[in-house]
Amino acid sequence: MISIYKWATLLFTSYQYLLFLPTVVALYWILPQKYRLPLLFVASYFFYMSWIPIFGVLIFAMTLGNWLLGKLIAKAENKKPLLILGVAANLLCLGYFKYANFFIDTAQQLVSTITHHPSASITLNIILPLGISFFVFEFIHYLVELSRGKKPIDSFVLFALFAAFFPTQIAGPIKRYEDFAAQMQEEKKIKLSYFDEGIPLIVIGLAKKLLIADNLAVFVDMFAKTNYAYGSLETWFFAYVFAMQIYFDFSGYTDIGRGSAHLFGYHIPINFNFPYIATSIADFWRRWHISLSTWLRDYLFIPLGGSRCSKWINDRNLLLTMALGGLWHGAGMNFIVWGIYHGMLLVVHSHFAKWRERQTTLKPYLESWYFRLFSTVLTFHCVCIGWVFFRIHDFGQMLSMVKKMVLFSPILTKVEAGEFLILKPELPVSVPVAIMITIGLLIATPTISYASQKGWIARIPKPLKAVYVTAVILAIVTFLPDNSTPFIYFQF
Repeated sequence: MISIYKWATLLFTSYQYLLFLPTVVALYWILPQKYRLPLLFVASYFFYMSWIPIFGVLIFAMTLGNWLLGKLIAKAENKKPLLILGVAANLLCLGYFKYANFFIDTAQQLVSTITHHPSASITLNIILPLGISFFVFEFIHYLVELSRGKKPIDSFVLFALFAAFFPTQIAGPIKRYEDFAAQMQEEKKIKLSYFDEGIPLIVIGLAKKLLIADNLAVFVDMFAKTNYAYGSLETWFFAYVFAMQIYFDFSGYTDIGRGSAHLFGYHIPINFNFPYIATSIADFWRRWHISLSTWLRDYLFIPLGGSRCSKWINDRNLLLTMALGGLWHGAGMNFIVWGIYHGMLLVVHSHFAKWRERQTTLKPYLESWYFRLFSTVLTFHCVCIGWVFFRIHDFGQMLSMVKKMVLFSPILTKVEAGEFLILKPELPVSVPVAIMITIGLLIATPTISYASQKGWIARIPKPLKAVYVTAVILAIVTFLPDNSTPFIYFQF
């Protein structure tokens, strides 16, 4: 199989996908209704197994196990033991592949610290299956909903397709089975609107990833390697750039996935809703990675007690939920710190919101447009500090950079051999040009994204839409970077 690893890591941005998707779409609409779901099932597993085939067997076994267990839960009088078994089995599988080496390393460091002697280094040769975190969360969601009285999916093909549907299988969005199952079971007839909505979303997603995220990655990677040499202003600029990179990277993936699903007549929920205009950190999490934040709310925060409890228990629930949400992102202390940081921000916001409700004289000021603007700017900068925790894995470098962001330090200089050495980033000439052209082209993106959310995209004049899509495609072809980086959320 050609370029197996490249297919998987580049995925939606690979040339293979540009052949794979139209082929599957054409076969889907040519075949009779009863063969369409089996086709998508086979295509989805082919898509997943084109990386490392044996992991297809793993995902298939997990899917079969959860489907059978779901049937037992639906029929059982006492559902709780079976639910605990199912959740534990899924988490153990995720824990082995994603966190085994992290826990081993942490234990070894703890032993070394206590005994003051270096411990023997033990590392397991484990390859993380793509998308396993998303598979596990969808399986847990399914089992929990069955324990609450929802009906199971009777057909194994339908259940397997719910988990493995290739537009969402690697990096979400995390689907809700009752919504997706209803779409799988309805009879679909080909409509021009499917392509009218899907193709612009795919093109916009490719532009976000290839023209913006991948070009910004050049600067982000360069700075991350030499962050010790830069001061406050450069560190803030790095945080701003990474904030844009991760947004365009992940939302680009989501747009391509949603657009691909549209071509088959499936509607995938949005995962981003202009998160950087959020007026609070709680508002940010209602807009960023929406499928994950709502999953954490419904299956972790609320079961812990939610907010209908004492303020101290509420604070604990927020911190624990976000710490585990951070750990879900990766086996590293930086992700846990990132999660705890956001948990602390949510705790502060929770207390502020309760204080705000009690105010009467300050109410006009707190509800004014200029306070909302201040809140938006403050929220964005708090999020940017968090992105440093997310991107920098070395704990010492992470703290040093955050210190530079909150305390002034010299800029762009370091002392080497008694002389000041000015460090200048060497970026390809195409990078700033591509960014400027792309930003100009994507000024229309919020309008199209909003129209898509509201179902208005089909009403946009077709000549205008065609001109926009053509311009973006030409920009992609002209300023395509030499090497496209893997989607950031593939590692999760």
